[in-house]
Amino acid sequence: MVLDTTTLRIAFGVMALVLGLLFYFSSYRATRSAYSGWWCLALVFFLVGAAAFLLNGTGHQWWANILGNVLLVHGGVAVWAGARSLRELPPKRWLFTGVPVATLVATAVDHPGTNVWAGGAVFLASMCLTMGLASQELWRLEPGYSRVRVPMAGAAGVLAVFYFGRLVFFLVDGQDGPIFTTYFGSAVTTMGTMVLLVVVSFSMAGLSTEQQTRALRMVASRDDLTGLLNRKAFLDLAAGLLKDRAVTQGTGALILADLDHFKAVNDTHGHAAGDLALKAFAGACQETVRSTDLVGRYGGEEFVLLIPGGSALRAEHIAEEISRRLAQVPTADGLEMPTVSYGVALYDAGTSDVEDLIAAADEALYTAKSQGRNQTVHSDRRI
Repeated sequence: MVLDTTTLRIAFGVMALVLGLLFYFSSYRATRSAYSGWWCLALVFFLVGAAAFLLNGTGHQWWANILGNVLLVHGGVAVWAGARSLRELPPKRWLFTGVPVATLVATAVDHPGTNVWAGGAVFLASMCLTMGLASQELWRLEPGYSRVRVPMAGAAGVLAVFYFGRLVFFLVDGQDGPIFTTYFGSAVTTMGTMVLLVVVSFSMAGLSTEQQTRALRMVASRDDLTGLLNRKAFLDLAAGLLKDRAVTQGTGALILADLDHFKAVNDTHGHAAGDLALKAFAGACQETVRSTDLVGRYGGEEFVLLIPGGSALRAEHIAEEISRRLAQVPTADGLEMPTVSYGVALYDAGTSDVEDLIAAADEALYTAKSQGRNQTVHSDRRI
């Protein structure tokens, strides 16, 4: 039996339907991960898009070709959006609108009723772009992510290169040229895509599970109100950083911060105002420190920052900048952001106990409070 393009498209549609159902029930319903959701959507787009091309040669070809091209491009966009969700980044709107709209227009003006390759160049370029971006997002995942990202990135990369080859020979050889038809035609593409979908289906499930696991771990390590590290997560991560001397030679600073007269804010303006002040301070911290620094809510209105490699002068500059940013937060109804007192303790390569370091910073913080608040005091002992 010779498998022509129509037969292959039917087989591809059946396979996409089966994979979509399996992936939905075995992965998405279990994890509810964004990656699973995007892949389920991509499979739906691929299924319906491939089905639309089955109407070629009928009176419906003029709109089926347009629909098929647009849906397949949307499928590519969904694959890219899923890969991007693994880095907790939102999809870019221009890909969901600009690329499919460009494909729609190019197909519509190229006589889709009589030309089965209407808008072919734009369609092929769009698929190459979306698959290439998906591959890039997967390669950019942090090294600690599951190794299953590698076959996924490789599969998307191979598909992007293949579509680039299709585009080149479509333009050079023509849609009926011997090279394009033999090596890059619809039958070859459908067969190759089917194989790739089967190969990566296991990796898709693995990445979905890991994304959900990471999300749960993130929730467990974060303070509900401020989004900063909670006390336990901060202490665990800080202990690890104290042992890591590869970059900072084991030196740095710890800052303990306490919002001044915080109880008065709650008593005068209500707990909603107090929550606003806490979130504003957390935001000021996040805008000031580096990505390699740690910031956590230590308890109540008390916060703790670990600055690996930081000097006494840098710690003081960080405290000043946080207070400056906090004071600039817009408020209403007579509310003023509280001032902040800071205690700073330095550590060196001999420091191993985070609790001792915090105790030293707490002594300095107590001194700052007793001297009138709204100031930074350094501990006189090096831990």
